[in-house]
Amino acid sequence: MTSLMKGVLRGIAAGAAGTTALNATTEADMAIRGRPASDVPATVAGTLADLAGARVPGDARERGDRLDGLGALGGTFTGLAVGALAGALRAAGIRLPAVIGGPLLGAAAMAAADLPIVRLGISDPRTWTRADWVSDAVPHLLYGMTTHAVLAAQFRADEERKAQRQPRPDRPSRRALMRAAALGAAAGCRSSAGLSALALRSRRYHPGLSGRLSHPAVKAVNGLLTMAEMGLDKLPSAPPRTSPQGLAPRVAIAAVTARAVARRDGIRSGPPVLLAAAAATASAAAGVRLREAAADRMGSDLPGALAEDAAAALLGQVGAAR
Repeated sequence: MTSLMKGVLRGIAAGAAGTTALNATTEADMAIRGRPASDVPATVAGTLADLAGARVPGDARERGDRLDGLGALGGTFTGLAVGALAGALRAAGIRLPAVIGGPLLGAAAMAAADLPIVRLGISDPRTWTRADWVSDAVPHLLYGMTTHAVLAAQFRADEERKAQRQPRPDRPSRRALMRAAALGAAAGCRSSAGLSALALRSRRYHPGLSGRLSHPAVKAVNGLLTMAEMGLDKLPSAPPRTSPQGLAPRVAIAAVTARAVARRDGIRSGPPVLLAAAAATASAAAGVRLREAAADRMGSDLPGALAEDAAAALLGQVGAAR
């Protein structure tokens, strides 16, 4: 069985666990608040059947019961499909920590469930109340956290065995160089993003700096520093990143992080360090251009800054992956 197929199957199993958590949360909400079950899944199923020209047999009651069943099956299929995609991505090496991967999976499942509602004209999210949003977002968040936790647990034993038994190549592979470039680009956007990503991905058995970053307190401090930097970066008083005092720390942190990842993976650190430093310089300049373009187009550089935050987090996680 290929690693991709194994990842898909593991993702389906994790998606099933996440779907169970989502359904249980929704049912608990109905029991606590006394609200009725949503008729939206059945309406979606009926609308899709009409668009496809398929007739749902039975009288009005039987047709309604069948549509209820089809709507529930559609929700289950969505949960399994999102889990399968997450498993495939994890098998391909994209392994985000729970604080990022869980909410992302929840958002993906929520989008997969809500986009058909909008496109079919069944409901308009702009008219939803705060309670409506909470009733939709909380179960999907729990879906994402549960799916991510189950998926990570299934892969963790394999990762530890691989780290202990398989020798690493001495020369950095193309993939290792791409990860180094991603770490450098993350540091160019937010100087601490790559180091924080490495801390989140570190384990006690990793050698060198990576192992020392595995302590929960160190991970928490790194996360707080990154969030503080994201806030300070948006202040008008923030120093320009392309100036010597702004660029030098980014390049240095990128080089240190790339060296730590190279040592963790048992490869030569020279090429990854040089590539990370170059990527940090380039992404720092590109980030300035992005912010300027956002300010010209939207009257504020905040959208560009938020996009840069997201890019830094994603690049850091890709770069710190194994």
